[in-house]
Amino acid sequence: MTDLHHVIDGPDDAPVLLLGPSLGTDVGLFDAQAAALADRYRVVRFDLRGHGGSPAAPGPYTIADLAGDVLALADRLGADTFHYGGVSIGGAIGQWLGIHHGDRLGTLTICASAARFADPDSWPARAATVREKGTEAMVASRPGTWYTHDFAREQPAAAERLLDMLRATDDESYAGCCEAIGAFDVRAELGRIAVPTLVIAGADDPATPVETVRAVADGIPGAEFVVVPHAAHLPTAERPDAVTDALRAHLDRHAAQV
Repeated sequence: MTDLHHVIDGPDDAPVLLLGPSLGTDVGLFDAQAAALADRYRVVRFDLRGHGGSPAAPGPYTIADLAGDVLALADRLGADTFHYGGVSIGGAIGQWLGIHHGDRLGTLTICASAARFADPDSWPARAATVREKGTEAMVASRPGTWYTHDFAREQPAAAERLLDMLRATDDESYAGCCEAIGAFDVRAELGRIAVPTLVIAGADDPATPVETVRAVADGIPGAEFVVVPHAAHLPTAERPDAVTDALRAHLDRHAAQV
């Protein structure tokens, strides 16, 4: 179990919203959402193991291990129930929580994620590359994957900030997360998720294409599915207003759940 670094915005007595970032990013991935939602929610952004301010941890580990970190954080905050939203691996954590601890969730939001990520054999290979060469080896491949090239041209400082998050990530912890992603497969269990669920895809995401994300929504009874135009794998940063509007509407519809 890892004691996750986290940042809290919003009133102490408001419903808790936990936000889980993508591989290689940190709490800054949700700056826009925290600023917009802290008027009505206690927004808790956390860093994965070895990301941002969280301590490093040796791999390998599983999505269940990472979800255990999140549950421990919720327990420390005194949040018996909470809303949860996550991007990519953060969304995988959300799926695991919905399947195994749905009684803790008021709502679930899954963004740019998959029930089984593409090319599972590539993830241990990526882990090996990062252990050998560091996270810098991944930087060149992120433009066009994390965000569109248009975003990089229009907002170069914002794009570079995301790459700096990756550079700052602990190599071993990044590798451990890669191994967790490669082993993740909940396709047969999505039907067990019974909490109100919003699933968001980036229209131009090559890492988890629309069809992959739609399959998550199709597998969860009653899930709402939204496609964000002109966004790749990190819609919360590239098209923050669209994501925030969808998330706020989802939360407000089901606020009584928490």
